[in-house]
Amino acid sequence: MQRFNLYQEEYHPSPLVNIWLEFRRSHIALAGFVLLVIFLLITVFAPLLAPYDPHLQNTNAILLPPSWEPNGTVAHLLGTDGLGRDVFSRIMYACRTTFGSGLLIVMIAAFIGVSVGALAGVLSGVRSSVVNHLFDSIMSIPTLLIAIVIVAILGTGLFNSMMAITLALIPQFVHQTRTYVRNELQKDYVLLDRLDGASSLRIFTHSILPGMFELIVVQATIALSVAIIDISALGFLSLGAQDPTIELGAILSLALDVAYVAPWLITLPGLCIFLMIFSINVVGEGMRSALRNRLHH
Repeated sequence: MQRFNLYQEEYHPSPLVNIWLEFRRSHIALAGFVLLVIFLLITVFAPLLAPYDPHLQNTNAILLPPSWEPNGTVAHLLGTDGLGRDVFSRIMYACRTTFGSGLLIVMIAAFIGVSVGALAGVLSGVRSSVVNHLFDSIMSIPTLLIAIVIVAILGTGLFNSMMAITLALIPQFVHQTRTYVRNELQKDYVLLDRLDGASSLRIFTHSILPGMFELIVVQATIALSVAIIDISALGFLSLGAQDPTIELGAILSLALDVAYVAPWLITLPGLCIFLMIFSINVVGEGMRSALRNRLHH
């Protein structure tokens, strides 16, 4: 039985709840969110979920097809590779490496890029112009090409490739943040804060930064997609993750020798990369729409 309430109180959800209510209106965005959560769970719990050691070789089970094929077996759900290693276990560890590395790269690039971009936006005169044109010139070069050049200088390996991609993504955050800060500094509410005696740091942290959430979400979504593609591309070119590190691009590279005999060794890692990019872009677009609709209500 409902309790009697003398006062008619209107329910106002919190900002985060409001964003979630707007986000779940899109069924595609919600499906992408579920898929993204699955990749996050694999990234965290891959050692517990994988049925086999990804490096364990079985000479009695070489190039077994997936379980749905006539010659497949349930013991190896996605089959085995040319050395008898379980493909399902290797893909889970590879997703952990690729997705986890991409997340770390974006967090570092976003922190550094937003900080430098805010500083460049607050600066004026020659210093601001030099910073702006310097990063604009870097942004004209594709991130993968920058990463390849840096890896060629530093050497191959997953850590060096992550460092290279991070350095390649920072200018994008710097440029977007600087442009946003420069535009916001011209608005009336910032002028009122200055008249109240607020410092530039306080204006940025309390007035400008809260409004940058949509910009950071959109840019981080794009950067995460680029990071995953670049990590996979460097791994495929044997410039990124090296054996025994397992990574999706490296798995694709190793599978080229047996592509005609075992096409699932190429199809499955490629499908994982596609689903990662798809889920990230769908969730990013859903978040952007949710933020805009929340502000319009």
